[in-house]
Amino acid sequence: MLLCVDIGNTNIKLGLYRKDQLVTHWRIFTDPSKLSDEYAVVLLSLFETENINKHEISGCAISSVVPDLTIAFRDLVKRHLGLEPVIVGNVKKPVIHINASNPKEVGPDLIANAVGAISRYGAPCIVIGFGTATTFSAVSANGDFEGVAIAPGIGTGAESLFKAGAMLPAVDLHKPDHVIGKNTILALQSGVIYGFAGLVEGLVKRIKVELGGDAKVVATGGLASLIASEVDCIDAVEPELTLLGVRIIYEKNQ
Repeated sequence: MLLCVDIGNTNIKLGLYRKDQLVTHWRIFTDPSKLSDEYAVVLLSLFETENINKHEISGCAISSVVPDLTIAFRDLVKRHLGLEPVIVGNVKKPVIHINASNPKEVGPDLIANAVGAISRYGAPCIVIGFGTATTFSAVSANGDFEGVAIAPGIGTGAESLFKAGAMLPAVDLHKPDHVIGKNTILALQSGVIYGFAGLVEGLVKRIKVELGGDAKVVATGGLASLIASEVDCIDAVEPELTLLGVRIIYEKNQ
C-alpha cells in the first residue's frame, strides 16, 4: 500500500491507497513542536486501530507546507517504515508545468490539488482550497498551472474578526436562515458564511474570464461543502483531492 501525507498548517491528512483505491484516511492536528518519534506513535497507533501491518506499506509520498514537519515525517518514514518518501515539490519528474514567476513559491498542496483535479475533471479548471487560507488555483486549457489567488481562510478570517472586536463573540460557523441577522450571533454567521460565498463567486467569475474558457470548479477542504451549498459556481466537492494528487505524483515518479 501507498501512504500519502498532506501536512497543512492546521491539519495533517493521511491516506492509504491500494493501487487507485483509497482504503482509509485520517486527519490529525498539526503540531510543529512534535518530534518525528511522537508522530510515529500516532501513525502506528492509527495503523493498529484498523489492523494494518506497517510492513504492508511499500511507498510513501508527502506534501507539506510546514518545513519542520517535512523533515520530521521524512525521518519518521525512513526510520519506522524503512522507506524513502517522495516529496511533492521536489520530484525528479514534475507532473504539471507551473507558469508562475517563481514556481518554487507554489505550495505543494496546490500542486497536488491541481494534479488531482485535472485527473478527475480535465482542464481548464479552478481548484478552491478551503483551508487556513482560501486558495483559488487556475489551470489553463493546456494543463498548465497558471497561478493562484489567496484570500483569508473562513476560520482564520472569522477568528481575526472575533479577536479584533471586543464586543463580538466567537460563533460556530453555521449558515443562518436569513442574511439580515436579528442579533449579533446571527449577524456574524451571516457575514462570514454569505460573505465568503460572495467572495468565491466574485473571484471564480474573474478567474474564468482570464482563463478564457468554461473552467470546471472543484472545491476541497474542511468547509468546502458549507460554501458549495451557497453558490452556483462550484461544480464538484472533493474532500480528499490533495491525497489523490499526491498519489498521482508518486506514481509518475516511479
